[in-house]
Amino acid sequence: MQVALLLLVCQWSAADDREAKPPLVPNIIVVLADDLGYGSLGCYGADPGLLQTPNLDQLASEGARLTEASTPASVCSPTRYALLTGRYCWRTSLKHGVVRMHDPLHIETNRPTVASVLKQAGYATAAIGKWHLGYSDRSVNFTERLAPGPLEIGFDYHFGIASNHGDGSGVFLENHGVWGLRSKTVQPFGVQFYGDRPFMGLDAPQRVDEDVPIELLARVTSWLDKQPSPFFLYYAPVEPHVPVTPSRAVAGTSKAGPYGDWVHELDRNVGRLMDYLDERGLAEDTLLIVTSDNGGEHKPTRKMESVRAIEAGLAINGPWRAGKQTIYEGGFRVPLIARWPGRIQAGTTVDDALNLVDLPATLAAVANQPAPAPGSGFEDSVNRLPELLGTSHEPRTCQVLQSADGVLAVRDERWKWIEGKPTNPDAPKNRSDEFRSQLYDLQSDPGETRDVISLHTDKDARLAGWLDQTRAIGQSRGLPVPP
Repeated sequence: MQVALLLLVCQWSAADDREAKPPLVPNIIVVLADDLGYGSLGCYGADPGLLQTPNLDQLASEGARLTEASTPASVCSPTRYALLTGRYCWRTSLKHGVVRMHDPLHIETNRPTVASVLKQAGYATAAIGKWHLGYSDRSVNFTERLAPGPLEIGFDYHFGIASNHGDGSGVFLENHGVWGLRSKTVQPFGVQFYGDRPFMGLDAPQRVDEDVPIELLARVTSWLDKQPSPFFLYYAPVEPHVPVTPSRAVAGTSKAGPYGDWVHELDRNVGRLMDYLDERGLAEDTLLIVTSDNGGEHKPTRKMESVRAIEAGLAINGPWRAGKQTIYEGGFRVPLIARWPGRIQAGTTVDDALNLVDLPATLAAVANQPAPAPGSGFEDSVNRLPELLGTSHEPRTCQVLQSADGVLAVRDERWKWIEGKPTNPDAPKNRSDEFRSQLYDLQSDPGETRDVISLHTDKDARLAGWLDQTRAIGQSRGLPVPP
């Protein structure tokens, strides 16, 4: 009898221990490509006669492919701000354009980020690759300590590029400074310590454009080698942004010119990351998301390698109108592939809307963490985990989209209303068609070919009123959707 009671007590104790232990959480990797258009991957309809993306196609077959993923901006810095903070960038001082190379850190150090929330949950965190959100609290001097920066907003480690691939700094940055900086001497422009490229002349190893993707991937695997689980990696490759500089290993491998080769470079390096996770036994316990910061170039106005791809027949942005920088869907619709073995059903297509501003709330839910209270962070971020898992199909509340010129639009499932008011005083005349109010029915007219604003004045007024309300209260989470 005593033995039986003892066994029963032990069983109760074991059950209590199991209930007391927090549920296991996955590692999380977000791969944010640069200017990768919706139609540039095989699994999103790219012509296999022009380019092939076998690794990303495999990832889609092992997870979910989203058809309604959008970015909050059609240019990079505003999207990156929103992805990390869960807050639209147009709420900040950056009303148009991007963060410049010498600008201070654009994310407030007291603002919750997806990195800081996951770090509090016990995750190791790193940001590796393109940053483009500024450093320091004043105009950047690259020979000085670059703080605050990624480490002050939740990341344990940072290695990357200040703004764009091929930018004038010519160097890599690590944590709070220039990687390998030997002295504070700066050579005159065009005179270099290393090589002959027209960088700013910092006394540090100079980047070689063709080698940047593999250098960044090497930092990714080196950091992962040292991390226990769980970890959160924000990995931002430079492909396929200009300058288009495919390595010798992929040069000439596509029929879409160097731009196609550059997409091959991205696919190749994502494949290497997938192989690394398999070899380390991490794939089963990792949520891997691959997406893009905005759509691709659509009608390049200067000599770009993407011209050859377009002329060869590659629909860089798929069926959507226009592309990067514009207010039309080609600038916002992006590929998004998510693999989480055992949780996301393999080979599924998710047609529910998700905006990249939703990733902070969604990833907090993945880690079993509450999102910040409304008004204290993640103001515009909506948890879309149930939609990713296929357990719910709730409509996404209105999304606000921002063009490079600061034009705002409201996307309400079927409808898209464009306010048409640029904040950029130097907005180019060739985008003047965007600077007027417009309304499109994306259900019947996904290509935005017919402006129906004169036929739906009630919808025009309601969506305009919703945007005004969103501006006034400083958040959009929980606001009722206009009927």
